[in-house]
Amino acid sequence: MIAADRIAQLIDRFQFLEAKMADGSAGADIAALGKEYAELRPVVETVTAYKDLVAQIADAEAMLSDPEMKELAEAELPELKAQLAASEHDVQLALLPKDAADGRPALLEIRPGTGGDEASLFAGDLLRMYQRYADTQGWKFEILEESQSELGGIKEVVARIAGDGVFAKMKYESGVHRVQRVPETESGGRIHTSAATVAVLPEAEDVDIEINPADIRIDTMRASGSGGQHVNTTDSAVRILHEPTGIIVVSSEKSQHRNREIAMQVLKTRLFDLERQRVDSERSADRKSQVGSGDRSERIRTYNFPQGRMTDHRINLTLYSLGQVMQGDLDEIIAALQADAQATLLAEMGE
Repeated sequence: MIAADRIAQLIDRFQFLEAKMADGSAGADIAALGKEYAELRPVVETVTAYKDLVAQIADAEAMLSDPEMKELAEAELPELKAQLAASEHDVQLALLPKDAADGRPALLEIRPGTGGDEASLFAGDLLRMYQRYADTQGWKFEILEESQSELGGIKEVVARIAGDGVFAKMKYESGVHRVQRVPETESGGRIHTSAATVAVLPEAEDVDIEINPADIRIDTMRASGSGGQHVNTTDSAVRILHEPTGIIVVSSEKSQHRNREIAMQVLKTRLFDLERQRVDSERSADRKSQVGSGDRSERIRTYNFPQGRMTDHRINLTLYSLGQVMQGDLDEIIAALQADAQATLLAEMGE
């Protein structure tokens, strides 16, 4: 059942925004109003299409009493009614509550888990997979902090991804990713299992988090490098400790000023994420959505190289196209995860 009062409120709000922007009275609020207008527009278009379809069905049913129009109405009604169920579903999806962070850039953090050198190499593979996916989406991918292992793997990496709807898609990647394959370092051809942890955090805005200067300790130090000309000879690396939470952030680019900016932004984002997790856990104390729950200890996906298989355990999705997945072809996986999350929300709203 579609809530008519909710639809009326949305249309009224959309028309108000449209009028406000058209008559030039928005003033300094034009950017905020424009953003809200852009978000509401596809919803209103979906609702309008549904209302038009309902009106067409009513008109066709009225024509049944007209002998001259009855045959035409009887021919049109089955097709119109067949379209109605799909249109109702589209409206229900459009009216689902949105995650306010969906449109934000995201911080991507990857760290090796169990598995030693092979886990570090796999973490590097995941980093390249996400870089390629970002490229296909037209997103900007910027590595903020990276620490490599001796074999060329990743000890830790933090990247910023910016673009249209980044967090809405990338948030499903948080969790433990497991790999099963024969490591390059394995001479006996035995399959090893190792893992890497991925965390995707919506980027904090200044209005989200206010940090008390008394709560942080900032240290500068010499950045480590790969040797030769890459070794930092000045104390430009920045380390920030947030004492109330124990969160430590390090940035070691060449510019100390830039390092301080990066480290503060990462700290704000991690604190914002902590607050989101706290609110989510309070809101869902009696239930826990399977997908996108933010539980980073949860094993979410297995990449089996001998079988060319990728399995997402949250939705029991298995694809035998591992090579394409590792090349950044994640569209089918993320679409399935989004559909499952929408189905869960629809079920909860119907309870």
